[in-house]
Amino acid sequence: MTVWQLFLHLFNFVLPALAMAVCMPLVGRWLMGHPAVSLRRRMALQALAGAVVLLAGLWVHGHDGKMSTYGVLVLVAATLEWALQRGWRVP
Repeated sequence: MTVWQLFLHLFNFVLPALAMAVCMPLVGRWLMGHPAVSLRRRMALQALAGAVVLLAGLWVHGHDGKMSTYGVLVLVAATLEWALQRGWRVP
């Protein structure tokens, strides 16, 4: 495996987490209003949490691409966005 192939393999592994990291803060702002945390910081935290979830799914299942891992990825991303938006506060 060449270095380029390794890079593409790792990029494709974390791509679902990166896609969620871009979409969730934008949708969160649209649904919940003005955020308490900046957009860049929320995207970075979403990407980090998503990568951790994907690595945990790889460790638990032994290979990537399981639907249960993607389900947990969505739940973690939504919960993190709710927490970063301080969703427990009443407007």
